[in-house]
Amino acid sequence: MGYASVLETVAVFHKPDNLQDAIDELMRSGFDRADLSFAASEKSIEEKLGHRYRKIAELEDNIAVPRSSYVALESVHEAEAALVGIPFYIGAVAAAGLVLGYGGSLVAEIKGAVVAGTAGGLLGFFFARHIGSLHRSRQREQLGHGGLLLWVRTPDVPRIKRAVEILVNHAGRDVHVHPA
Repeated sequence: MGYASVLETVAVFHKPDNLQDAIDELMRSGFDRADLSFAASEKSIEEKLGHRYRKIAELEDNIAVPRSSYVALESVHEAEAALVGIPFYIGAVAAAGLVLGYGGSLVAEIKGAVVAGTAGGLLGFFFARHIGSLHRSRQREQLGHGGLLLWVRTPDVPRIKRAVEILVNHAGRDVHVHPA
């Protein structure tokens, strides 16, 4: 039983906005988020490969390079909002319940809910900032090595042609196809 060769189209972007525009158009053109992948963190790559790399171009066609999946920016923003909102809600409800359970007044209940909710929300805010910071840090690392690498799984000729067209139109550089 033979295995069909899987092909990928790869491109390097020098601006995060161009990369995001290319991703948006790929998604509108029928590519699935599972078809898209990026180079993992610099630390993960160096651990896997056993050495430091200088340029992102060294990684383009190396199938051993660890990758990360595409996560839409909207999903990142939703996670950040949840990290702020959920702890706020839990803190507020827990404090209000405790005050009410011990026979406190409505004013004390409201004050407790505000204080505990704010504390929970602040904690969530710092976690949310950390998520955004990790994303920006990874982009800075890769840009420092020459660009943001995007792989697109392209199983057939029409999808290869469409991916190449989109990547080139959005300032992708060194756009080419290789076996995955």
